Amino acid sequence: MKLIALLIGALAAHGALAQTREQEVRARGPLVMPFSLHATTHVFTKTPDGGVQKVLVKNLSETNQRDLVQVHLRHIAAAFSAGDFSGPSALHGDGMPGLARLKAAPPGAVSIKYAPLANGAQITYSTKDAALQAALHAWFDAQLSDHGSDATSGHAHHGH
Repeated sequence: MKLIALLIGALAAHGALAQTREQEVRARGPLVMPFSLHATTHVFTKTPDGGVQKVLVKNLSETNQRDLVQVHLRHIAAAFSAGDFSGPSALHGDGMPGLARLKAAPPGAVSIKYAPLANGAQITYSTKDAALQAALHAWFDAQLSDHGSDATSGHAHHGH
């Protein structure tokens, strides 16, 4: 009986911790991202060689938010290509899974491509390095967890 109470207490504490972390990320969001987290949805789709990160505006009439998303994602894609992951570090902390491995990768080891979308923008990450693929997947999982209700995982299309 005591063990069950302990487990319930641990699970409750974990839930409170997860919620606090999501709240922390939301609070730091405006310091790192110029667009509204509430007006956008982050979509993280893992692919066999990396992944696709999208930020989509919920209301298409909010062209200002779309423009802010596009400018920001273009900027971070350029920063990431240069090995600068200070944005995610500022938002999520340096201990974010996968981030240290991505920071340590040699230039060009991960292909990072920006593309504007009608309702936002996307960054496509790809690499032939299995360790970097795993790092990208861990990083995507951590972002999904941190962004909580502001994010969703997409489903990769493999040409089936």
